[in-house]
Amino acid sequence: MSSVAHHPPQAERLHPPIPWTGLVWFSGLLILCYAPVLWRLVQQWETDEDMGHGFFVPVIAAYIAWKKREHVLRQPVRPAWIGLVVVVYAAAQLTVATLGAELFLARTAFVLAVIGAVLFAGGWAVARSLAFPLLLLFFMIPIPAILYNQITFPLQLLASRLAEGALMVMGIPVFREGNILELADGQRLQVVEACSGIRSLLSLSFLALVYGYFFEAKRWVKIVLFAATVPIAIIANAGRVTLTGILSAIDPQLAQGFFHSASGWVIFMVALLALVFLHQAITRFHRYVEAGRDA
Repeated sequence: MSSVAHHPPQAERLHPPIPWTGLVWFSGLLILCYAPVLWRLVQQWETDEDMGHGFFVPVIAAYIAWKKREHVLRQPVRPAWIGLVVVVYAAAQLTVATLGAELFLARTAFVLAVIGAVLFAGGWAVARSLAFPLLLLFFMIPIPAILYNQITFPLQLLASRLAEGALMVMGIPVFREGNILELADGQRLQVVEACSGIRSLLSLSFLALVYGYFFEAKRWVKIVLFAATVPIAIIANAGRVTLTGILSAIDPQLAQGFFHSASGWVIFMVALLALVFLHQAITRFHRYVEAGRDA
């Protein structure tokens, strides 16, 4: 009678279990330490229309991480001490940001701390598996005010120029001075920061990344879709300004209140559809090229 040695499955020999208990405790302490920063961030999501997509970022990031759970669990768990260094650095950055009342540094410190916690608990392989949802968290943080001001004014001028040209082509007389459009009947349209296109650009960029992740496997196509959000957002916002000018020429009341807000949502949906259409066009063109090579 011979004895047969029992060998555990290869996955059990190579991959120690993820320390879920310690990870949960660490995550709870992390959220507790950053609670004031996170609370103010959520308040800005509620009041700042530029950051309306902020509520969806952590939810979608968590969903993507959950979808990747089987792949993550197959990775070797080798805790990396560099993760603890990142967490300590994030704490130092939070301290400096708090003393200097710098919201952007305080908020990015939280994301860095989360990345460091994943590295410390799971190691490089686990962190690489979760790289996309982790980096996606940066989209829930508003860009710094100094950078925001540098971006918005050129976008305001560009939207004004494009709208001026479109209105002139349609036979509507308009005079532009900077970011102000003056119609023949004396109506003045000012392209303010909210109409600069930065709102559409931030939300559309986030959606382009998520859309590319779920519906496209080719990396180069994902990059093209993400880069295309800039011209799409600019053209869509110029279209909104143009539409406002047309409505003002018909009836000034149509360009205010509900109609003005509704036009913003309509134009954003048009921009989103344009992104989907671009993806379909790229896919069909690629198939056409591949079919021509195989013929």
